[in-house]
Amino acid sequence: MSRTGPDHAQPGHEQAFRDLAERYRGELRLHCYRILGSLVDAEDVVQETLIATNRCLNALRDARRRPSEPVPPFTPPEPTRRVETTWLQPYPDTLLEQVADDAPGPEARYHAREAVELAFVTGLQLMPPRQAATLVLRDVLGYPAAEVADMLGTTEVAIKGTLQRARAAIERHRDGRPAPAPGSPEERELSRRFADAFTSGDVDAVVGLLTDDAWLAMPPAPHEYHGAAAIAAFFRASFGWRRPRRVRLVATRANTQPAFASYLAELGASTDRPVELIVLTLADDRIRAVTRFLDGDLPRHFGLWGPLKAAECL
Repeated sequence: MSRTGPDHAQPGHEQAFRDLAERYRGELRLHCYRILGSLVDAEDVVQETLIATNRCLNALRDARRRPSEPVPPFTPPEPTRRVETTWLQPYPDTLLEQVADDAPGPEARYHAREAVELAFVTGLQLMPPRQAATLVLRDVLGYPAAEVADMLGTTEVAIKGTLQRARAAIERHRDGRPAPAPGSPEERELSRRFADAFTSGDVDAVVGLLTDDAWLAMPPAPHEYHGAAAIAAFFRASFGWRRPRRVRLVATRANTQPAFASYLAELGASTDRPVELIVLTLADDRIRAVTRFLDGDLPRHFGLWGPLKAAECL
């Protein structure tokens, strides 16, 4: 989010303010998404105000934004753990392209790419709201401590302490292993192998692509599965239920990571309905995390509208 643009709108110049707000819409949406973790909630906040950070903090405290837990059509195995960040949603890379390529402030700590990856955004969701806002304003956007203190209605001393705790918390969710470069042959090959294994229901092939510490998450369901054995148990139950049905994937990108819109159809059906959005988190030459966003409405945010005919799918 620009650090100087809003000063250009003078009091009483309503049209100028609206034009300015639209100009920075992409930056604001991304700023709100980092804090909220939900694309839909971020869109709602941007609609309401240009000064978005405090509105995001209020939204985080609103229990009504927590989605209801979906009921699976089969009996899943016991999860490794249950998580609270069930509102998490993916962010289309096409929207990232709409963000102005302004350099962050000199005190920024994280590059724009890593600050929108799912692990980073998930880490923000697990912090107290003020910690998350402080980390984004200081270490992602590069605002000076004095300005952040003014925005959040506190002191520079308090901001320093909050930032130290936030940095320690976010590092626990980041992985030091490098991922293949976006769009590289290595990334495309790993994504293709996952798609082939997933659509064919080959549990062993899927698990063979995972790191030893891999995990599977499925927002808005709170279930998480950690390690090859737990993930394999879940996929056996899931693939067993869907086996009479046709599954197809359409490649896209989310949070700068490879992703797929997943479609399901009954045998003999001429169209496939969207059921989820899958995002892969890569580490070295393996998959560290598979995040399945169980919302059939999400593909439309990625430019994929409605059911697909068989010829349109992979």
